[in-house]
Amino acid sequence: MTFSIERKTAIVTGAANGVGLSIARHFADKGANVMFADMDERRLEKEVGALAEKEDNVRLFGGDLRERLTIANLLSTTIDAFDRVDILVNASRQCSTCDPLSSDDDTIEKMLQQNLLTSLRLSQAVARRMIAQAESPGETGRSIGSIVNLSSIAARRTQPQLLAYSVSTAALDQLTRSLAVALAEHRIRVNAVAFGSVMSASLKDRIRDNEDFREEITEHTPLARIGSPGEVAEAAQFLASDAAAFMTGQIVTIDGGRTLLDPVSAPAH
Repeated sequence: MTFSIERKTAIVTGAANGVGLSIARHFADKGANVMFADMDERRLEKEVGALAEKEDNVRLFGGDLRERLTIANLLSTTIDAFDRVDILVNASRQCSTCDPLSSDDDTIEKMLQQNLLTSLRLSQAVARRMIAQAESPGETGRSIGSIVNLSSIAARRTQPQLLAYSVSTAALDQLTRSLAVALAEHRIRVNAVAFGSVMSASLKDRIRDNEDFREEITEHTPLARIGSPGEVAEAAQFLASDAAAFMTGQIVTIDGGRTLLDPVSAPAH
């Protein structure tokens, strides 16, 4: 069994920067047809426009996936380009701090909308398409599709200033497990990658503003470094491939061992 995703079709959201961009590029490099999707259409074109013009297996989609119509348009655009969809990577995430005692702070609502509900609605739409594809003649095998969510170790740690983000990612972990059970009868696998000490776009911004933050993280990470987006991309490839054909409902952690330590005051980005 190999980690091959060659000739499979993947939708990757949050693909204009950071970890989402790394996953989408990695999948394309490994021979998958990839729809790079992001709400920042300008940045998407800047980062991947030249690649899309050169490679037949790369397409771009810009739009706000918090809107149901945009989700439908993304799916139809993918089908028009590649005829099918086999993999969905929900990599679009938003991380913001908030005041847990402020009744006027709507950050939790925004985080749930972006990090949870968008992933749920897109997963539902893609799963329906995967099921329809499996009813076509010639569709056999143990798995008809794979959904990979991007979560965070914040789901398991207590940092009050990250309350909204922690709540939304904890909910996403439960969504992963619930969908895994619900879709198992249709042979669709649902897993998640929870990462912490990885150079995401938001972490890069925080380090740029405060270089001491890097040292704080590495001091509290057993492997004493910050991971690369490419390491998350490889984990996502594994979960999307047939090598993980008997895995579903799992939350795979990539954090250099950060969650093995106790201090809640230490950064757990």
